Amino acid sequence: MGLKPIRRRIWALRGRTPLVWERPRWWLYVYTFVRPSMGENKHWLLPLMNTESLGVVLEAIARTRGAGRGEWVLVVLDRAGWHTSTRLRVPEGVGLVFSPPYSPELQPVERAWSLVDAVVASVDAVVVNGQVGTEEELWKRVEAQCAYLQTQHDLIRSYTLFRWWPGGC
Repeated sequence: MGLKPIRRRIWALRGRTPLVWERPRWWLYVYTFVRPSMGENKHWLLPLMNTESLGVVLEAIARTRGAGRGEWVLVVLDRAGWHTSTRLRVPEGVGLVFSPPYSPELQPVERAWSLVDAVVASVDAVVVNGQVGTEEELWKRVEAQCAYLQTQHDLIRSYTLFRWWPGGC
């Protein structure tokens, strides 16, 4: 979520340094896990998207779901570099299942992203096309949206439960 400044080349007279006006922009990452058959969803907001952060989130999922000896949580992931890294610490009781390469349409959580920044919670939590003055305000809006979505099991199920998805997940 958010935007990083993107700088591109611009035309300028030879010998002149062009001025480029830039708005402050921020970046945050939403880690979302869904249970399609139940509509359950859990979100973590972090400032980084990397192998270490994913390991921390997987540990949190394992704790909240009671994973460990005899209890397993299967997590379906795409093949992003931080998902497949040999440095990823996968907690006991968490199994990783990778979707085929270049197939985001098979990943249920991909459909949920449009809800994270959509206008479904309230006008105060608008993320998409909304303006924020500070990074904290962006985080608060996304946080409010994710908190709202955690209460909307039917909505999440309607977006993520494909007819071919196993019903016992």
